[in-house]
Amino acid sequence: MITSLIAQITTGADTLQEGAGEGVNMETLSVLELIAGGGWYIMGPLGILSIIAIYIFIERFRTINKVVKAPVHFLDNIKTLIQEGKLQEARDICRQDDTPYSRMVEKGIMRIGKPMPDITMAIESEGKLEVTKLEQSLSIEATIAGAAPMIGFLGTVIGMINTFHEMYSSGNSVELDQLSGGIMQAMVTTAAGLVIGIVAYLAYNILISRLDKVMFKMDKTTVKFIDILQDPA
Repeated sequence: MITSLIAQITTGADTLQEGAGEGVNMETLSVLELIAGGGWYIMGPLGILSIIAIYIFIERFRTINKVVKAPVHFLDNIKTLIQEGKLQEARDICRQDDTPYSRMVEKGIMRIGKPMPDITMAIESEGKLEVTKLEQSLSIEATIAGAAPMIGFLGTVIGMINTFHEMYSSGNSVELDQLSGGIMQAMVTTAAGLVIGIVAYLAYNILISRLDKVMFKMDKTTVKFIDILQDPA
């Protein structure tokens, strides 16, 4: 019985394939045709958002990655100069290094002689400013990650509205080719919005993970500098 059922399914599948091969002209769509099918008023904004997301990711990744890899060996020279009382020379080294870490240390050197809590607060405040600079445009990346799928869903709704309008206008004589345009737009815009949203979301999280490494390195630099001040000898 099972063998007979399998034979019937196989025969039916072969029959469908033969019928499809004889009666249907199989065509493939290019990427440009898919984009055009989504409607310029939806695919246009999605294309602009994708360009912005890619640009922000590349620009921020290069900037943050440069800070992550920046060495902090200048602290050894800073320690020696502070022990010798050469504070101006220590500040000059910080300016030459020109990294977020050196700017934090320079701010601490400028507060030497004041209570330790004031020095720590000054360093932490400078660190927050540096992190804010590095976070520039990350909010836009997060916005794109959330907005792109919503715009895609908007295209889906518009496409389905067009489809139902064609069905209403045609009455009982509706043809499949009259509905295919709206349905295609609905599917293409959803897919495009989701793809752009997923890419932007992954890019945002990659940047955040790199920024976390910078913040950890800033905290480590702050602790080392405070140790130098507490034990200058």
